[in-house]
Amino acid sequence: MLQNVLTTVVIAIGLLTGPLMDKVLAEPSLAPDVIAHAQTSADTGYVLLCAALVLLMTPGFAFFYGGFVRERNVLNTMMMSFILMALVGVTWVLWGYSLSFSPGLPFIGGLQWLGLNGVSHVDSTGYLPHMVYENALHTANPNYSDITSYSPTIPHQAFTLYQAMYAIITPALISGAIVERVSFRAYFLFVLLWSTLIYCPIAHMVWAKGGFIGKYGGFGALDFAGGTVVHVSAGVSALVAAWVTGPRQTYPTKPAAPHNVPFILLGTGLLWFGWLGFNSGNALASGSLATVAFMSTNTAAAGAALTWTLLETWSGGGKPTAIGLASGAIAGLVGVTPSAGLVTPLGALLIGVMVALCCFFAVSLRARLEFDDSLDTFPVHGVGGTVGAILTGIFATTAVNPAGVDGLLFGNPSQVLKQLAAVGITYVLAGVGTLVILKILDVTVGLRVKPDKEIQGMDINEHGEQGYGDDFASGLNFTERY
Repeated sequence: MLQNVLTTVVIAIGLLTGPLMDKVLAEPSLAPDVIAHAQTSADTGYVLLCAALVLLMTPGFAFFYGGFVRERNVLNTMMMSFILMALVGVTWVLWGYSLSFSPGLPFIGGLQWLGLNGVSHVDSTGYLPHMVYENALHTANPNYSDITSYSPTIPHQAFTLYQAMYAIITPALISGAIVERVSFRAYFLFVLLWSTLIYCPIAHMVWAKGGFIGKYGGFGALDFAGGTVVHVSAGVSALVAAWVTGPRQTYPTKPAAPHNVPFILLGTGLLWFGWLGFNSGNALASGSLATVAFMSTNTAAAGAALTWTLLETWSGGGKPTAIGLASGAIAGLVGVTPSAGLVTPLGALLIGVMVALCCFFAVSLRARLEFDDSLDTFPVHGVGGTVGAILTGIFATTAVNPAGVDGLLFGNPSQVLKQLAAVGITYVLAGVGTLVILKILDVTVGLRVKPDKEIQGMDINEHGEQGYGDDFASGLNFTERY
């Protein structure tokens, strides 16, 4: 029976592939084109799949953050993530991508790709021009070829779409520091300004050709998947936002326990799953580098989650908690992001462990200081991103990624200084920029809801609905509403 099935499969494959192989064998010159087309199809499919995984992380953060807050604020908290898929999804097409990745100044992109004008869904090369810094590279190495695309085997629009998911998710991190008190209108305007004035310049400096910080014309800092662009920028901005907006009315006199721990675990699962695409997708191709990033991501998350659980067990009350396990996993995922495609599995494990240690004590310090970064955005994303970026300069190795550079452990101590410089620039730009934006919004539209509305709940007052609406719904007259 099995032999008959195998025979049938072989015959079917022969019938399906025979015409194509006959054409290749009859015209050997077509073989490279067929192979190139197959590679483009495989890489494009992989990157689009990873883009979908990264988009899934935004609902993941909605559930993760939503589980932490009080039940009367759960919808507002989740909306702060979901609205980004609409708002930034539009601004990225209109101007965000152009400001982030088009050729321009060392600190910001140009305007030639506004509305994705000239961003082809077919062409994968030839859209990046020669730049002055490449003259020296040609002189040093006559065989050097100009960088003409961000990825030569996927269409330009596929790269654009993948990067859009990063722009969408980054402001969601900031929301965790200011939940349960900031008006939705102020948050909407803040995201509109922050994603344009803070995220786009940082993304351009780190990842774009000709950017001031990165490898392609910059001073050479490494950031494989967003340690500085996403986590440090959002973490620092969250710290400033929490300070400017001030604590919740009930903090710290009436601390509230998370209202739905299963939501937190669900969000963690979605984030861990999506993060595999978040990091490995930055290989921008299927293959060995994506494998390295995938392995590093999972290993660091596992090591950090285990470390956090052991720390909880051996300190204080001695009980491992679900929230601790979730926090450790997120810390490890944050920490390995800048190095995912640049380090060995053992290096990723060490990064996960060290980042978990740093974030664990940062969370404890924040609690002792009674600073109302409500959901520990800076202690996890800011500290984790900072430590991870620095450790990238220590553990990076060209044995894993020949397109990268070696770090301190492999004979290049200067890379640590470059990582520190990248972190410092991000701290200044994100911190100062966020402060200015929030002060302007506070003067013009106001940042916070009124105290009585904050106590009553954000869901009813900001959105006219509740997540668990038995009491609320009983007071509604649906005849009048509809």
